[in-house]
Amino acid sequence: MNETVFKLTLGFGLLALAATEVSAQSANCAPRAMVIERLADTYGESRQSIGLGGEGQIVETFASAETGTWTITVTLPSGITCLVASGQAYETLAEALPNTDDDA
Repeated sequence: MNETVFKLTLGFGLLALAATEVSAQSANCAPRAMVIERLADTYGESRQSIGLGGEGQIVETFASAETGTWTITVTLPSGITCLVASGQAYETLAEALPNTDDDA
């Protein structure tokens, strides 16, 4: 798994965790199995990364290499999954970390 993409995904997801309880009651949430099925059937997306957020929440990125669509979800311990963000032009990156050995 690309560490940079994982960290970016996790960081972005954590920003949305504060609103998770409010969004859990909105139309952007459903049982996890239903959300995953919908992402696969409608957009051809599969899971690309996963991370653990606060209070047992799971942050995941789903994407399709074919269509370029992507979706970030947060799953609550109750099994309800909420859509946090989505978009186009998904790319998998393998960037090197910056050199931290520089004394300057």
